[in-house]
Amino acid sequence: MTTIQSDSKEFSGKRALVTGGTKGMGEAIVKRLRLAGATVITTARTKPDELQSPELFIQSDISTPQGVEKVVKEVLARLGGVDILINNVGGSSAPSGGALALGDEDWQQTFNANLFAAVRLDRALLPKMLEQRSGVIIHISSIQRSLPLYDATLAYAAAKAALTNYSKGLSNEVAPEGVRVIAVAPGFIETTAATGLIERLAANAGTDFDTARQRLMDSLGGIPIGRTGRPEEVAELVAFLVSDHAPYINGTEIVIDGGTIPTV
Repeated sequence: MTTIQSDSKEFSGKRALVTGGTKGMGEAIVKRLRLAGATVITTARTKPDELQSPELFIQSDISTPQGVEKVVKEVLARLGGVDILINNVGGSSAPSGGALALGDEDWQQTFNANLFAAVRLDRALLPKMLEQRSGVIIHISSIQRSLPLYDATLAYAAAKAALTNYSKGLSNEVAPEGVRVIAVAPGFIETTAATGLIERLAANAGTDFDTARQRLMDSLGGIPIGRTGRPEEVAELVAFLVSDHAPYINGTEIVIDGGTIPTV
């Protein structure tokens, strides 16, 4: 696998928070921003056994109000605020079996992780951005907001649709004050979470991993580019969007899906 690298220091002096930054896309984003000189704090519910820069890690479950409060308190104490906020935490642990298999708790937990975590963090960290009249907020959405998979991730798809809608509304409000807000909608990116989903689908269908992966690709209508995406590719897109190279990109959703969505 090719690793995208940068020797630039374009983010020198920038302060960033990346939620869910110890695995998959979040980890790739953290590495990319740090490589370019940013000071990046990250969060996760559990502390990895091998953790680089432990002083820049906050263990917290931000699907809860208390978890968000802890992160905000520590970020403000350590950095005084942020210039870049990447709301990456998300995913689904709901059971497969369609809509009737999902109870209220499944729906609520999915919305807590995929929508309310971002809403609460934005609300807490925006005042400093507005005060300095600069900042970028990225919401990691999903192409499932427009291509929902009903078997196992219907609540996730609905939460991501809500996140994209919220992102657009927020961008209209804060752009005049110097803060850009953008949503990024990845397609099938083969992260640790995606691997877990494939394993659950394989177990449910009584098949092997590769067959389950192909079936998942097929359920999306196929991927014209012929493969799944890589976390590093999403990280490179995010780095561009939060950089000074993209000052006119605001209030939109950028899709990175290998051409999966079949419409324009």
